[in-house]
Amino acid sequence: MAQKKRKVKIVIILVIFILYFFIAARPVPRETALSCKWISSLTQTALGDYYGDTEEKPDAAPVVFKGDILPFTLGARFGYVDESGQFALNKVKTNDIYLSSDMWSEYGAEPVNILINNIRLNTEINIENARGYPVLLDDRIFIFGSEQNSLSEINEYGRTKWIYEFGAPLTCMDAASDLVLTGSLDGVVEVFNSDGERIFYFEPGGSRYSVILGCALSENGSYIGIICGINEQRFLLFERFGSASGEYKIVYHEFLGSGFRRPVRIQFIDNDARVVFERSGGIGCYTIKTRRGITIPLDGDIAAFDESGDRGLFFLVTSHLYQNNKLIGIKFPQEKWFGLSGFAPEDSIFLKAPFKSENVFLGRTSDGSALVAGGGTSLISFNLEEK
Repeated sequence: MAQKKRKVKIVIILVIFILYFFIAARPVPRETALSCKWISSLTQTALGDYYGDTEEKPDAAPVVFKGDILPFTLGARFGYVDESGQFALNKVKTNDIYLSSDMWSEYGAEPVNILINNIRLNTEINIENARGYPVLLDDRIFIFGSEQNSLSEINEYGRTKWIYEFGAPLTCMDAASDLVLTGSLDGVVEVFNSDGERIFYFEPGGSRYSVILGCALSENGSYIGIICGINEQRFLLFERFGSASGEYKIVYHEFLGSGFRRPVRIQFIDNDARVVFERSGGIGCYTIKTRRGITIPLDGDIAAFDESGDRGLFFLVTSHLYQNNKLIGIKFPQEKWFGLSGFAPEDSIFLKAPFKSENVFLGRTSDGSALVAGGGTSLISFNLEEK
């Protein structure tokens, strides 16, 4: 009898174990790993030929790119690099620059004429009597007025399509889906259509000092994210509704404390699935589908920002200053260190990699499959692989 009860007990335990195995068991999660693809030195210029910093590069045939090209700025140099590590452009900075995915411009402190170069089409657009500075967004050319209180769009012939005068200096802008978003010093948010007509106006208020410190448009123009105010600072998310393209309403609001008194990074990532932004002590991340916002603590200040966040992965670089003062009475110079961090879809940190450098660059290819980082005089490309 006792032996029979023992057998029944063993069978029950075995059944419970089998049920637990099938119900509670989970597959081993795949991890994202970085494998080095190529390393390119900035001492080598476009097409593999070296030119001195003062020597003019002779005219050449249009560059044949290998896949995608990525704009970069690192230290005293800027340009474009393709997926194989070849430079389509690699120049020493002599003035201020503005780069987009296709166009670049180098201009002086008070430019009269501005030259816009298209790296893919190998074309140039000359803007005469510019009276401002170039901003290249969403394959469009804008001129930011020299007093920061006007904005104009330029066509492919270098002529002004439209111009708009603001009541206060602009502090931020973005462009996507034929729309232009601006924020100004007096705390006003405005949206313009492709003809330069204002279709949305909003004053967030609610803070001691009303100022728009950061703004971003989603790729399809359906969402607006802004960082506004000082004491207290706030994050606001707007969603477009109704048949009219200029109708937006607030769908999320969060206080960020005292915050920053400078321009703040904010960006829609992962095909508009999330919006990330700087906040005191870390980075904020809001997922639009789940209506959930979290804070990810960070050490140091943000030095570089992954603007795509594609494939659910997001990368950034933080900067740190360290001083070796272990020896009493002897002061050592501060050393600058950077830290590369990666965040997984569940917003957990899966990568931390410190490195020492005087400058830094971070970018992603358009398909999100490769991460390109830079420090010193080198660019390094990493494949993103799941293992």
